[in-house]
Amino acid sequence: MSAHSAPVPTRAELVAAYSKPLPKALTSACVVFAVIGVLAFVVGLFLAPDRAWRAYHFNWLYFTVLSSAGVMFVAVQRITTARWSRPIIRFMEGYVAFLPLALVLLIVSVLLGKGHIFPWTHEVPPVPEKVTWFNAGFLTTRVLLSFVVITALSLWYIYTSVRLDVGLLPEAGAAWARGLRSRMRAGFGEERRELHSTHSLQGKLAVFLALAFGYGWSVLAFDLSMGLSLHFQSTLYGWWFFMGGWLCSLTLFTLLVMAWRRFLHADALIRENHFHDLGKLCFAFTAFWGYLTFSQYLVIWYGNLGEETHWARLRLIAPWTHLTVSAVMLVFFAPFFGLLSRAAKVFHPTLALFTTISLVGMWLVRYLEVYPSMYGEVAHTPFGLWEIAIALGYVGAWGLCYIAFMNAFPRMRVTLMTSPYRDEVQVPVNPDTMEPLPAHE
Repeated sequence: MSAHSAPVPTRAELVAAYSKPLPKALTSACVVFAVIGVLAFVVGLFLAPDRAWRAYHFNWLYFTVLSSAGVMFVAVQRITTARWSRPIIRFMEGYVAFLPLALVLLIVSVLLGKGHIFPWTHEVPPVPEKVTWFNAGFLTTRVLLSFVVITALSLWYIYTSVRLDVGLLPEAGAAWARGLRSRMRAGFGEERRELHSTHSLQGKLAVFLALAFGYGWSVLAFDLSMGLSLHFQSTLYGWWFFMGGWLCSLTLFTLLVMAWRRFLHADALIRENHFHDLGKLCFAFTAFWGYLTFSQYLVIWYGNLGEETHWARLRLIAPWTHLTVSAVMLVFFAPFFGLLSRAAKVFHPTLALFTTISLVGMWLVRYLEVYPSMYGEVAHTPFGLWEIAIALGYVGAWGLCYIAFMNAFPRMRVTLMTSPYRDEVQVPVNPDTMEPLPAHE
């Protein structure tokens, strides 16, 4: 089905469709979850500081790479000049709202909680190269710099996307963003020129963001996850880590699109083909994550080097075995076989079931990246109140950030859905002369 096979609504119709206020109970629930998490963390600092900081850390990894990967997926829509996602992609752009908070949380962990999280604070790395790599100043600088660059580019990219709609629509939205919306409107020019100049700028930003995402999250994965075991190294670990976040961003996106469609009564805008496409993406990246997981395991098993095999072996012996097997079943086997058919992708209950299963499974994967490296061979799995309560805190914080974004800005890409010039961007023009650029593909 083509992107414009359905009737195109007017701007007024779109604004009326997406402007329904979110229920206050949703915000209240997020506040309750956030308070539970904060209280659990504070109490944990006194009763079980190691558990509190480690739960804080693996939940940070889970929610942050998910959010960053969502923004990267939005940028990929520009790189591929995709049209299918225009009615729904703003629901994913809201992921960016968590990244500034994630930066603050990262600063807290690397400055205040490092002694409870990172082994290099109290152990000497096994080889001179790792002594240099895990130098506290060097590591802290590159971790913060990498994430600052990713966050800055992500915010800049989503700003340009939102500005294109804010500049053409009547003033509306949450009061906290009124000044930001005014800044977006300042200097906003003629619609056609703004459409092309924004498209041109986003083309550059998307490429830089892709480079920052790939390299930056590889560094962050090495330092914040793989580096928790000082003897282990895998060159595939960065890919494996951030593609897990990519898969999470898509499965959560699918659930959000279903929720928004139901809440906004947007059946005419968000159609069956959108869910078929989302289901195919979830299925494809489930397969890709499984491929990366097996590829990393196969090389470790075949190489049979002690500094590599101990990492995998630890997660396949008691008491970690049941969690490892459960994570693989939840992230790969259940969604892979569950989403094979077209019917399972477009039938909302099955699509919601398998995407939820995948999200829960990846949360266990993040737990297993951190905890076995921290605790080693123990009699009982350290899993309980602290991990679950602090996870609820992150759910609440993420939800509050997302709701704030969706209340402040237009919830759909109105301009790219209604502008008479919307398909001109398929062949970029010079934003100064408005003439088509030669030698375009």
